Amino acid sequence: MLRIDGSKGEGGGQVLRTSLALSLVTGTPFTMTNIRAGRAKPGLLRQHLTAVKAAESVGAAEVSGAELGSRELTFSPRAIAAGNYHFAVGTAGSATLVFQTVLPALLHAAEPSTLVLEGGTHNPAAPPFDFLTRAYLPLLNKMGPEVSATLERPGFFPAGGGKFRVDLQPRALKPLSLLERGRVLRREVKAVVAMIPFDVAKREMETAGALLKWRPDELRVEELKRTSCPGNVLVAEVESEHVTEVFTGFGERGKRAEVVAEEVASEVKRYLDAEVPVGEHLCDQFLLLLALAKGGAFRTVPLDGHAVTQIETMSHFLDVKVDVREVSREVREVVVRG
Repeated sequence: MLRIDGSKGEGGGQVLRTSLALSLVTGTPFTMTNIRAGRAKPGLLRQHLTAVKAAESVGAAEVSGAELGSRELTFSPRAIAAGNYHFAVGTAGSATLVFQTVLPALLHAAEPSTLVLEGGTHNPAAPPFDFLTRAYLPLLNKMGPEVSATLERPGFFPAGGGKFRVDLQPRALKPLSLLERGRVLRREVKAVVAMIPFDVAKREMETAGALLKWRPDELRVEELKRTSCPGNVLVAEVESEHVTEVFTGFGERGKRAEVVAEEVASEVKRYLDAEVPVGEHLCDQFLLLLALAKGGAFRTVPLDGHAVTQIETMSHFLDVKVDVREVSREVREVVVRG
């Protein structure tokens, strides 16, 4: 049984989620200590516990330590089972992260699966639903499987209450090379508000548009009427020939709309200036897909702590080599070999 120290690297929930995913795929049991030791509230929170329970269901696993606040977990999978699954976080915790925990296993199942997930769909420090459908799943589908996701209702932090459905047709993952993004085909900034003043979205849009110098027809404001919780999200999308990248900022109490827009615009400009296909947040997630495919390459910005932690965690379960080469100050080329 593998022993993994959850405090290593960035010391958050990613070590746990990746370990669960790869344990299911490889059939390797593990014990993890110091779960989320690098966070203000260490141990399993509701969304992490939901991910553990989801992995337990998909892999018919034996689990100990699966309770709120637990800092140690033992996980022993038996067999991956396709099926119709329903996982609810019960809070605004990220439902998209729960989905990404069990996705690799279901890609290796013998039959198609359907998942319904409830919780947060647009959360800080987690991939929002827009990123999932516009950036992540299209790359996954290029590698062989057919996976689609449909949003039934959004769930914003801190109330949650979101819901989406995923239909999954498993196929073997093929290596993918993504060294250029190609011509930019479409750009859009969208400010979304639900149950909060429309002026917030307007100010975000005006600030982002001015900083990015994008055309008026590339700027959009959307007010959600049928929602159970207040929220605000600013989404910038850059669609290119070979990849689409999504950048997201979230309104928070006490945080000015202009600051939200400035942060998103800064991320977008960094990505466009680097002329790479893969942005910072897509990097660590794409890394896992290429490791499972045992091959591939891409160019990205300098790796952050999440990507470095991802490489280290993958090495416990998979016999793959990841080479990172500095192309320039702002560009790295990542090559994965099985």
